[in-house]
Amino acid sequence: MEVIITKNKQEAENVTARIIEAQLLKKKDSLLGLATGRTMENVYRQLIQLHKENNLDFSSSSTVNLDEYVGLSGEHCQSYRYYMNDKLFNHVNIKPENTKLPDGMAADIPLECQKYEDFIKNYGGIDLQLLGIGTDGHIGFNEPGSSLASRTRIKTLTRETVEQNGPIFGDNDQVPRHALTMGGGTIMDAHKVILLATGSSKAQIIADAVEGPITAWVTASILQMHPSATIVVDEEAATELKNYDYYKWAYDNKPDWQQLY
Repeated sequence: MEVIITKNKQEAENVTARIIEAQLLKKKDSLLGLATGRTMENVYRQLIQLHKENNLDFSSSSTVNLDEYVGLSGEHCQSYRYYMNDKLFNHVNIKPENTKLPDGMAADIPLECQKYEDFIKNYGGIDLQLLGIGTDGHIGFNEPGSSLASRTRIKTLTRETVEQNGPIFGDNDQVPRHALTMGGGTIMDAHKVILLATGSSKAQIIADAVEGPITAWVTASILQMHPSATIVVDEEAATELKNYDYYKWAYDNKPDWQQLY
């Protein structure tokens, strides 16, 4: 696991966008695993800017998203399909048919989850998976207590998650209680993983995920076992890391041949 500590939120977002750019430059037909939420919005803005100003090409790439709410159609303004179209897909040259999310309206949910797993497997796996992290340590909608070996499935959201999303929906009662989400095992199968976290509210959970025990109660802690995981945090999110000085020293002293991007 590599921990990159940046000066501020903007730099953390820029580093994350540049890593995604590098993946597309290295492999044009990459399968990108994408995430949603406020943390990712500026990353996607920077990718759009790189597309418009530097001709970053998405035309041969495909994407899969971590999750989708059960019961929301892609046209619903709070669905993750709507989010991805609005924040990224509609502004770059990716083919709509190459953008995949779990279908929250599927009549047969177990079949939909298996089809999602099969798509990823048949593609050759996710080349780069982007992640955020909840204040309780969840990645995707793998709430605390989720099996670390789980695959794409339906998951009941915690009361904390529902309450956090309440203002977005306007009322807690409007927040779906279930979501389809990639599992811990699905995420761990990605060839590379990058997790972005910023702000002081994420400091303790980043320390738990990076330096604490591997536990289903902090599902992000499974990334300690990933062969190629990068954690990008700003100074505020890094304040509880016991090995802060080492992470800074290691990044500053990377070998010349070991480039970030």
